[in-house]
Amino acid sequence: MAKAPAKAAEVSDAPAAGKSKKKLLIIIAAVVFLLVAVGGGAAIFLSKKASSSKEKEHKAEPAKAPVFLALEAFTVNLQSDNGDKYLQISMTLQVQDEEQVTLIKANMPQVRSRLLLLLSSKDSTEILSSEGKEKLVNEIIEKVAQPFTPKGEPQKISGVFFTSFVVQ
Repeated sequence: MAKAPAKAAEVSDAPAAGKSKKKLLIIIAAVVFLLVAVGGGAAIFLSKKASSSKEKEHKAEPAKAPVFLALEAFTVNLQSDNGDKYLQISMTLQVQDEEQVTLIKANMPQVRSRLLLLLSSKDSTEILSSEGKEKLVNEIIEKVAQPFTPKGEPQKISGVFFTSFVVQ
């Protein structure tokens, strides 16, 4: 009779061990699933962050070197009530690209004529001050930017730099 209770104990231990193994497998599977999910989410997040920083790098183009066009010196009579006044000026234009340089060089007679008319219309007292020179820069940009042909595209001038400026 002692053998019968031992069989009962073995039978009752077997289902309990099977249930605990199932629970253990389910817990391990759940933990593995959570780790994979968290790892996958982190990988996606990091790859998006890396790709967005690469996109920013591609969008940020390196700064283009400025393109300059030096003009020959101008010597003009200025408007003056106190006798003859002269302006001798040299300048350099800053343009958008080499295409603009080629276009301006091809139309240099028009550019020089426009600038001679502008410069000779100035009074010596008007252009000697800093404000007068800045105003003159804006007027030069406006004159050079005017299209060379009717209904043509204006030139893209971004700056004028005086390399010599003498009033006598």
